[in-house]
Amino acid sequence: MHDIRALRADPAAFDADLARRGLEPVAQKLLSWDEERRQAQTALQEKQGRRKALAREIGPLKRNGEDTTALEAEAVALRTDMEALEAQVAALEGQSTALLETLPNRLDPSVPEGPDETANVVQHQWGTLPTFSFTPRQHFELGEALGLMDFGTAAKLSGARFVVLRGALARLARALGQFMLDLHSDEHGYTETQVPVLVNDAAMYGTDKLPKFSDQSFRTEDGRWLIPTAEVPLTASVSGDILEAATLPRRMTALSQCFRSEAGSAGRDVRGMLRQHQFEKVEMVSVTTPEESDAEHERMTRCAEKVLEKLNIPYRRVLLCAGDTGFGAAKTFDLEAWLPGQGAWREISSCSNTRDFQGRRMNARFRPQGGGAPVFVHTLNGSGLAVGRTLIAVMENNQHEDGSLTIPDVLRPYMGGLERIEA
Repeated sequence: MHDIRALRADPAAFDADLARRGLEPVAQKLLSWDEERRQAQTALQEKQGRRKALAREIGPLKRNGEDTTALEAEAVALRTDMEALEAQVAALEGQSTALLETLPNRLDPSVPEGPDETANVVQHQWGTLPTFSFTPRQHFELGEALGLMDFGTAAKLSGARFVVLRGALARLARALGQFMLDLHSDEHGYTETQVPVLVNDAAMYGTDKLPKFSDQSFRTEDGRWLIPTAEVPLTASVSGDILEAATLPRRMTALSQCFRSEAGSAGRDVRGMLRQHQFEKVEMVSVTTPEESDAEHERMTRCAEKVLEKLNIPYRRVLLCAGDTGFGAAKTFDLEAWLPGQGAWREISSCSNTRDFQGRRMNARFRPQGGGAPVFVHTLNGSGLAVGRTLIAVMENNQHEDGSLTIPDVLRPYMGGLERIEA
């Protein structure tokens, strides 16, 4: 959500930020509604004051037996006027909020210009791309040949965009989740958290998933939502709170099932595990102060990169351009892993600083150490990492001509010492 005071202070800058995302200007419309609302609010307060003054007049006059008919009629008329003004104020506030809640976050000045992913900027690249004496296969070819990745049974059970993993591949997926949780909690200082995968409207709204992305999520018959990522419950856990500055940053991590309808993705990545309705992800969330959020963004991104480095998966960090930056983000780094089977870089993590955008929607604040009024927190979220996509990267980067897979050293303790998956 946006601060209307910032819009009043510099409407041209507000519209310029929207233009960077390819959106039409709205500042004048919002300011017009805001001015109308403030005038109505002022008129309402004046009438409230007059009505209170009348009440103070009428009482003594009545006790003295004097005629108060005219004054009482004025009070009734004021009550009617006040009700109309209250309705006008509420309507204007609702109108403004309905528009503001559909507007994306303001972009950081360092975000490059550009309409889509073609304008994203590679920041750095890590690792050596593997070479093969054979044509490397994609993960689904490897998994199906091993008899451990079954899309047919998943389709029979649930439809398209689901998978059944068996045996060593199922254990490898579990190992990845446990390894990442251990790394983030033991070495990176995140508190491991178990969260509900069903949340209410307020949690989804506060983390900017509603109303914008209602078609991207699954809703139950009782009105709850299946989480698209553990970002939602982790971040919303501080909604409505006033935190003490000394307790910040608050860093949390969770491994959860995630659910996305993938609306609008028809025809994209239809084979394999890259784009699923249900998947696992290790999420990182930080709640911090405005002064520390940029440094926390870099720290979080490095935590995600460490996962890939320990798994020896080549990756690159990409700064997303204006047209590719997500709705709630002020700035986003994507990590893209090299997939030899595809011969392409594919997103495996996205780390975003939302600044106070979610804090305002959730009314989550902190009390500054030096005193003063509570301030909205800054929130950050990042994949650390998506388990399914990491499994894909591990498989494709560690394959052999006979279809077997070498298990990365750091995962072997989670695999009972197994070094290789063979047919």
